[in-house]
Amino acid sequence: EATLDLAERRRIRSAIRELQRQELERDEETLASKRFRPERSSQRQDDKENWPQSQRLEEEQQAALAALSEQLEAITSVEELKKLLRAAGEYEERKLIRAAIRKLRAEEIEAATLAGNVQSSR
Repeated sequence: EATLDLAERRRIRSAIRELQRQELERDEETLASKRFRPERSSQRQDDKENWPQSQRLEEEQQAALAALSEQLEAITSVEELKKLLRAAGEYEERKLIRAAIRKLRAEEIEAATLAGNVQSSR
């Protein structure tokens, strides 16, 4: 701290760097041992308190998506689907609605193509 000898200062700085390097290596080894620790069972180790709640929420979401899917099959208007899309909040809901819109548009194109083929054959 109060030395005037430059060589001694270099040795002190060098020793400090070496200690810091060793500490970093120990930290990396600790992290590696935690990161690659083998799992205790074949199932994922979840937070045991939150697991039932998250499982229940996931089941509720799947049920809601199944109900929405049935509802979308009954809708035959792209405009109605667009309204639903704007009102939807969840990503999975929007995904289902966009798929229904694509399906309806493909059916419309197919119907128009068939109608055009029938008229051209007459």
